[in-house]
Amino acid sequence: MELERLPRVLRLWPWLAAICSGLLYTGCFAPFNFTWLCWIALTPLIAAIWFPNEKVRHRWLRNLLLGYVAGLTFFWTAFFWLTTVTVLGWFVLQFYMAIYFALWAWFCGLLQPREKRRESSSTKWDQMLAQARSAAPPSRSPWIKSTNNLLLAFLLAAAWVTQEWLRGWVFSGFGWNGLGVALHDTWPLIQIAEFTGVAGLSFMVAFANVIGVTTVRRLIVEASTRTVRPHFDLTLTLAAIVGALTFGIRATQVSPSTKPVRVAAVQSNVPQNQKFDPQFTRRIFDQFRRLSEIALRSNPPPDLLIWPESSMPGPVLADRESYQFVMDLAASAESDILLGTIDEENGDVYNAALLVSDGGEQVQVYRKLHLVPFGEYVPGRHRVPLLARIVGDQVPGDFKAGNAYTLFELTDNNVKVAPLICFEDTIGDLTRRFVLPNDGNPGANLLVDITNDGWFLHSAGSHQHLANAIFRCVET
Repeated sequence: MELERLPRVLRLWPWLAAICSGLLYTGCFAPFNFTWLCWIALTPLIAAIWFPNEKVRHRWLRNLLLGYVAGLTFFWTAFFWLTTVTVLGWFVLQFYMAIYFALWAWFCGLLQPREKRRESSSTKWDQMLAQARSAAPPSRSPWIKSTNNLLLAFLLAAAWVTQEWLRGWVFSGFGWNGLGVALHDTWPLIQIAEFTGVAGLSFMVAFANVIGVTTVRRLIVEASTRTVRPHFDLTLTLAAIVGALTFGIRATQVSPSTKPVRVAAVQSNVPQNQKFDPQFTRRIFDQFRRLSEIALRSNPPPDLLIWPESSMPGPVLADRESYQFVMDLAASAESDILLGTIDEENGDVYNAALLVSDGGEQVQVYRKLHLVPFGEYVPGRHRVPLLARIVGDQVPGDFKAGNAYTLFELTDNNVKVAPLICFEDTIGDLTRRFVLPNDGNPGANLLVDITNDGWFLHSAGSHQHLANAIFRCVET
């Protein structure tokens, strides 16, 4: 009976391997944080694509579906914290996100090395002679060539980085939890992101996954043919990882000259269901005043006092009550105040940050550039009404994106602040635009991200946010 079940199990193993890859990938991130899993996360999926146990007529379609299953598994489990905002949105969004995994799996199958079968000996006499030599003829397998394996790993790692870039760009992008982000706790290894960004780390990890599979396959081929060659592919891969590690240790020992800035952050912990409810307005003001005064009483007082994203009950520049509260506190403080608020102009609504300085005499405004799809706007809301219905009341209207990389200048003129808002600190290219100097702009020397991760309650959402944001400190 058990032998009868074996063929059925063998037919299922590629799909189980795809699910396994998705789960291993999820295990790299909060709440699990098993960073080491990233080095093997893709290997079950690659093995399922390259070494099926049965012939399939439309193999390209099967490879697509294997990648899609792995993608669904990863996104459903890694982004489960989205259920704190919208269960239906969490469930439906992943059907789109998994497409990128599927495309990579299809490309992986396209590049699969093909075994060249040797013709059997033409006569019985030749077969007897081959047996008598007790050795198989030289193998023509592509797996035993280091150059083949290195080229294969390079192409597949480049394709992986490409799909991550597309995922972070199409529909304004949702690029959280790239493969390289899994290394967020391995501080010496991530230092190469200063030159390559997270893409370089994703490339390195994906490259190592491919070499891991080709090495195992190569050992099997060499054992069966009794031919062994130097494994330059594995040796060079390990040497590159050790080199990146050595560079990181060295880089962290070099400390550039810095100037201290005293910063106080106020976390008011206002529940989401109270934030914009008029009956809680006075309580919110009292909470911010009490916590801010504690920070302002320090000696010397902070140079910068920071409040969260959308901190006030109303748009500060449009709501008289909120405006008066902020200006009164700024007038009594010796510190600049940076806060998040809603900003409105000509019927458009922006997610914005304000810097109030000189006792309220100066107000600088930054409008968020990169909006979160299905969080701050619904792509194609009017062209595809079904999308708006899925999100429901969670996104009743769309924010408008800002158009300027505004730097905030503190009262201390030597401090230039990049006022990132929420999701923006997960985007390397956007952050670098604030930091890089250009005509008349020296570039930011302080990154500040104001966010409201209270939406995600006590889930892994805020922890994953921090893991993605860490790399901005390395890159800049």
